[in-house]
Amino acid sequence: MEQSQHGAAVIGGGPAGLMAAETLARAGVQVTVYERMPRVGRKLLLAGRGGLNLTHSEPLESFLSRYREAEPNLRAAIEAFPPSALRAWCEDLGQETFVGTSGRVFPRVMKTSPLLRAWLQRLDALGVEFKLRHRWIGWDSDGGLLFETPDGQVRADADGTILALGGASWPHLGSDGSWVQPLQGDVRVAPLEAANSGIRIAWSEVFRTRFAGAPLKRIALTVGSDIARGEAMITADGLEGGAVYALSAPIRNELTVEGEAKLRIDLRPDEGLEDLAKRLEKPRGKQSLATFLRKALNLDPPAIGLLQEAAHAEGRPLNSRSADEIARLTKAIPLRATATAPIDRAISTAGGVMFDNLDETFMLRARPGTFVAGEMIDWEAPTGGYLLQACFATGRAAAHGALAYLAERPST
Repeated sequence: MEQSQHGAAVIGGGPAGLMAAETLARAGVQVTVYERMPRVGRKLLLAGRGGLNLTHSEPLESFLSRYREAEPNLRAAIEAFPPSALRAWCEDLGQETFVGTSGRVFPRVMKTSPLLRAWLQRLDALGVEFKLRHRWIGWDSDGGLLFETPDGQVRADADGTILALGGASWPHLGSDGSWVQPLQGDVRVAPLEAANSGIRIAWSEVFRTRFAGAPLKRIALTVGSDIARGEAMITADGLEGGAVYALSAPIRNELTVEGEAKLRIDLRPDEGLEDLAKRLEKPRGKQSLATFLRKALNLDPPAIGLLQEAAHAEGRPLNSRSADEIARLTKAIPLRATATAPIDRAISTAGGVMFDNLDETFMLRARPGTFVAGEMIDWEAPTGGYLLQACFATGRAAAHGALAYLAERPST
């Protein structure tokens, strides 16, 4: 069993781990990054497949509110490394950024690989060492780090350790949640659950066959008192998309408490009920109902299909309803979600190491010298740049915590 030299160990080669490694190395600490996969940054590469959404340009207070209950625990880390700092860091790597029409921030080239390549070159220049195909399995009785490798079990000592092992979504890219087991007993871990995931809805065969893959544009989705605007995509077994992802937490809560989640879709959130009803009172003439709705309310076929699906589910076809009834349905289509999509297909993960196990520097209270960063902490956020921003910011914050710990550690 091999034993490495002391220094700082960063376990996990995603954005949180790599940011922690850079922060430590810039301070002159010898850093070794341990990664279970053959390459680092695999999930980051996947995130950039459609354009790497690094962060968001909205005012910081609004930005912080996206983290919901976790906002007080993440505020200091994000204020210390806000979206403006992340953009400056990116541009310092030679990757210019821009703000899209939605306020989201992307690299100008809309790709991850140039950014990751420049970042790894910087880490190499700082002397960061990478040990790949090293799967962390816990500690030995002396506090040494244990890894499974293709050559057998390996032990490593470290003066300070940062765990940045991700959640449990897209496990084939490296973050499979296997770190939960080594932490049990010392650390309270909230169950890992799907976040930013699709939901399951029992569509009729007619609706599923015709509209799976079609978008619902410019809608408002409501669960209880929570509302999200955006778009959704109809799938064969439910809904996906930004408006759905933004409500992951309240949807999961309803599913847990009630066994189902009741949602409502407003197809025309910028228009009032009375105005819609007035337009629907105009004579239809010889037009089909679908044609009339398209012209009167500017609804596209997927939206009209969803109206008809909801009407048939209630046992009263749409063409038997009054103008006021159709307007009311347009503003509040009821849907019943029976489950979320599986966690291995979710964009991110809820749950993880609970904040009361960490001090203000992200150090585990039960294991002095071990810090936690990124998605393995119990927080969640919608898509739009909030996920990566918190991963970068907590990686940096955990590294600063480790630096303070190492500075106070008696020399041996």
